[in-house]
Amino acid sequence: MKAARAKTPRRPAVKKPSNPSLKDPVGVYCRVRPLSRPDQECCIEVINETTVQIHPPDGYRIFRNGEYRETQYSFKEVFGTLVVQKELFDVVAKPLVEDLIRGKNGLLFTYGVTGSGKTHTMTGSPGDGGLLPRCLDMIFNSIGPFQAKRFVFKLDDKNGVDVQCEVDALLERQKKDAMPVPKTPSGKRQIDPEFADMINVQDHCKVEEVDEDNVYSVFVSYIEIYNNYIYDLLEEAPFEPIKPKPPQSKILREDQNHNMYVTGCTEVEVKSTEEAFEVFWRGQKKRRIANTQLNRESSRSHSVFIIKLAQAPLDADGDNVLQEKEQITLSQLSLVDLAGSERTNRTKAEGNRLREAGNINQSLMTLRTCIEVLRENQMYGTNKMVPYRDSKLTHLFKNYFDGEGKVRMIVCVNPKAEDYEESLQVMRFAEMTQEVEVARPVDRPLCGLTPGRRFRNQAFREELSRKLEMRGGPINGETEEQSVSEMFLQNFPPLPSCELLDVNDDQTLPKLIEVLEKRHKLRQMLSEEFAKNVLAFKTMLQDFDSSIVSKENYIQGKLSEKEKTIAGQKMELERLEKKIKTLEYKIEILEKTATIYEEDKRNLQQELESKSQKLQRQASDKRRLEARLQGMVAETTMKWEKECERRVAAKQLEMQNKLWVKDEKLKQLKAIVTEPKNEKPERPSRERDREKPVQRSVSPSPAPNAPPVRLRHRRSRSAGERWVDHKPPSNLPTETVMQPHVPHAITVAAASEKALAKCDKYMLTHQELASDGEIETKLIKGDVFKTRGGGQAVQFTEIETLKQESPTGRKRRSSPSNPDPPEDAADSEWTDVETRCSVAVEMRAGSALGPGYQHHAQPKRRKP
Repeated sequence: MKAARAKTPRRPAVKKPSNPSLKDPVGVYCRVRPLSRPDQECCIEVINETTVQIHPPDGYRIFRNGEYRETQYSFKEVFGTLVVQKELFDVVAKPLVEDLIRGKNGLLFTYGVTGSGKTHTMTGSPGDGGLLPRCLDMIFNSIGPFQAKRFVFKLDDKNGVDVQCEVDALLERQKKDAMPVPKTPSGKRQIDPEFADMINVQDHCKVEEVDEDNVYSVFVSYIEIYNNYIYDLLEEAPFEPIKPKPPQSKILREDQNHNMYVTGCTEVEVKSTEEAFEVFWRGQKKRRIANTQLNRESSRSHSVFIIKLAQAPLDADGDNVLQEKEQITLSQLSLVDLAGSERTNRTKAEGNRLREAGNINQSLMTLRTCIEVLRENQMYGTNKMVPYRDSKLTHLFKNYFDGEGKVRMIVCVNPKAEDYEESLQVMRFAEMTQEVEVARPVDRPLCGLTPGRRFRNQAFREELSRKLEMRGGPINGETEEQSVSEMFLQNFPPLPSCELLDVNDDQTLPKLIEVLEKRHKLRQMLSEEFAKNVLAFKTMLQDFDSSIVSKENYIQGKLSEKEKTIAGQKMELERLEKKIKTLEYKIEILEKTATIYEEDKRNLQQELESKSQKLQRQASDKRRLEARLQGMVAETTMKWEKECERRVAAKQLEMQNKLWVKDEKLKQLKAIVTEPKNEKPERPSRERDREKPVQRSVSPSPAPNAPPVRLRHRRSRSAGERWVDHKPPSNLPTETVMQPHVPHAITVAAASEKALAKCDKYMLTHQELASDGEIETKLIKGDVFKTRGGGQAVQFTEIETLKQESPTGRKRRSSPSNPDPPEDAADSEWTDVETRCSVAVEMRAGSALGPGYQHHAQPKRRKP
């Protein structure tokens, strides 16, 4: 039997599960705690068994698009405010306990903001135990009759377990009992009333299918992660009243199966729910909590309560534990109470509390980052490295996300309106976590021994003890043989007295002879009967031997047939193994070829990407250069076009002015020569002046009855363009006949970017006092163009001057007090005509005939 038994390891040497295609999503559940006061505003509403709805509270800032949006989130199951702890345990934690007893790992953690009920969900309250005491109660209700004695299983310092023989375990127990103060509570100790109500669970929940041929032992440990350091809450530090030593942080290590564990952590073997919870409560008192603005007892660290279950099969007799380390299965259930995420502006944290809050938020952010990277790798097929090592929390539980157990999360939320923003972030993280899938762990291998060994051995012992009780005590072979001989002698007739008192006594000897003869006959009868029985027994043995021989022959025939079948199967197996080796060799060659091709493909892809990037850069440089050249060409073209237009206009104006002056002089000369003196000289009409688009102003006649001259505006050559007419409020109105006027202009008192964006020309009206005491008005013109930064700029091109002069140096020859002959009157009228005609329009060189002119009166030489 022992030679046929296979030694199967507990877990395969390969890290990944045997069937990675079977994956289960992370189970995420939501629990809504009740409000502290009935008049509080609520922002979370349970829609159905799997959906909650969260909406902004009253007075909260609405979204950018002006909507008052309500958001719904779906979970595997939602537990409302009226759900009791038992219902939550049956749905979430009970399957994890069943997997623990079947040799599989599990991770359960609570997540949420501070004050959302995470510790209440995990630990519970007096009279209403949480998930942790209910898990312990279910474990011990299931394995209670099958627990091994203390110290049969012994944990090593490398996350492994050894099995000891009964003698070594007994020595360990005696050594433990000899200690003056036991570290672990005994079963007869009184339960601490502080937590007695928490573990008084009346449900008696248990796992139905428990392997009865195994023995079990439970080990518990309790750690906390505070400021990204790991501390053992069950460590018994020596008491030093003068200078107590602070607790030492622990180190994370990886065992031979690539599982993470805490080095030097205290692991206590417990035998009952009360004992296990008392160990937990002892560590709970050392956990760091503090009073904040949001929670009177706020957890300042992440706590991890680890339950390890060691189990090993009984031997073939069903009496003792099988002394093979490979057959030991060690599974664990980690119950994690995460510290709540919080905002320091709400908790008013300072000093150490502020540092604790920063480390808590940092570890939770690392957890969120790991979940995001896992989700991205699974959804998009990427192979990004998951940053487990950025935090002790994620580094400790990275095996669960790699496929070493089932992962479940309970999201605890507080529906009050003050926690709206934090609850929204928690909901988003929980919804994202549901999309992460974890590989299903492999099942525990079978040990190969006959099932039901324990109860057969127990039934045999009970039957043996019953028979011994019926016979009055233990019976060995010697007493049984004596009783048979005594019973045999009692069947013979008793011997008479053989004492001869007289020589003539003739009765004693005959009686003795008669009794001996009877005994002899009886002995012969018994011998004959014994011989008959022996003969019948021999016949029965012969028949039995013949049947055994026939059965052996039949079995030998069957065995020969089976051996032939096995030989054929072995040959087929060898053939298949050779075929497998050939196929493996071919697969290896194909894999190498595929690797080479993939490497070439990657190199070509990289080269193609580099060349495409280079081409893109060249194309972008080319486009940028073309745009720059086009801009330069357009700018240069526009500049030279304007310069040419300006020069042509200046030249035309100059030529027109010269021609006009010559015409005027010729006309005046002709009038002087041809007309008589007594006639009034008249200025001949000029058709050219009428044909000019720009009309010139005429001085008013000195006649007293002449009608008043109507003010006319000068139109600009650029009237078709849009102008910005910038007139500062400090300017004074002038009473000149010719006034600058631009139609459809935007008149502003101060330059603005909005006005400049609508126009392409700009004109600034500037006034200053000339040397002769008159007001001189300057019209400063420019072009408006857009800058690269999206603004507006003005480039000034020309300046026009509007100036009024009084001809105080000229005097008329006629006087009203001294009437002159008609010649003098004619001369006076001529002088007035000369004065009026002497008003000319002078343009600056380069002017574009804009809405500004320079007026001045030039005195002519008097006629001789």
